[in-house]
Amino acid sequence: MMKVFRAAHFVAAALVAAPVLTAAPVFPGEHWESKAPADTGMDGPALDALATALGGRGCVVKDGYIVAAWGDQSERSDWMSSAKPVLSTLLFFAIEEGLVTSVDQPVADFGWPLEGKDRGITFRHLGAMTSGYARPEGPGEAWAYNDYAIQLYQKTLFDRVFHGDPISVAEDPRRLGALQFEDGLEFREDTRRLKASVRDFARIAWFWLNRGNWGGKHVLPARYFDDFMQPQTPKDLPQTAKADTNDYLQIGSFGGESDHFTKYGAGIYGFNWWFNDTGRLHPDRITWPDAPRDTVMAIGFGGNCSVLVPSMNLVLVSAKGDWGKLEAGEPDNQMNYTIAALCNAVLGK
Repeated sequence: MMKVFRAAHFVAAALVAAPVLTAAPVFPGEHWESKAPADTGMDGPALDALATALGGRGCVVKDGYIVAAWGDQSERSDWMSSAKPVLSTLLFFAIEEGLVTSVDQPVADFGWPLEGKDRGITFRHLGAMTSGYARPEGPGEAWAYNDYAIQLYQKTLFDRVFHGDPISVAEDPRRLGALQFEDGLEFREDTRRLKASVRDFARIAWFWLNRGNWGGKHVLPARYFDDFMQPQTPKDLPQTAKADTNDYLQIGSFGGESDHFTKYGAGIYGFNWWFNDTGRLHPDRITWPDAPRDTVMAIGFGGNCSVLVPSMNLVLVSAKGDWGKLEAGEPDNQMNYTIAALCNAVLGK
């Protein structure tokens, strides 16, 4: 599949610096409105090639219109770690509603009997994978892609902040319910991982890209995205030491280990999004070298990913697609090729 996008690699570098003028976004009502790619300034055959290469199920949103869709758009499935930024979005709602004082409030305030080294864990640490829960380090001392810490994050939010089941919390009309999901959300009982259709997850991604705006109204004030939709991990943050998982709270895992998936993260991760920046392991190259600098991703196991390119009013949501691995800073990488191919489908860039 990688060869499909090699041509994009040689021309996409200009996208990093070149601004793209886009139309004002629109928002779906009960259903998404579709447009032919050319009507939004996109190359239809290029989008068809992208869909074929990715496979699975997916859609592309440009300026608020569906311009490409493949696979069953209504099938609900587990978005794996791509849904982790939904937890952070709910945290922002909790702050706005006065249930949490700030992203820097310690989670020990919500009744967790944390050990001494962990008593300083804040919501910011949990959203940045720097909490140290179940690891040997204290909060803020090391990076670890830590699904035990994410389990602590979701349990704190749903059980101790909102005191509600995930559906009623997330689909409250004051929160994500304002997005008018077409197929509705579903959450796993054990981990509260999100299951949603492609077209509904695209609503969440479009909400993120528009920084809390939905239908011309800021359901969530833009300042949360201005302040927090950027890396929260220092570029020189070390990797966690090799050690067994110490889940002394007996809360279990969101799905993986307390140190798994990737060593990348320092400099490019925050509130569960991945950003196109330099990091400790790639100090001279941004995460996706051939993508616009403002590209943001939510990355999940099994090819469950979404890409946001704010400068192009462009979103790609893909379930069970062929994304390859996260290899930050590597030009010769499937994820880099895929994002470059998406952006090169914008005509007149």
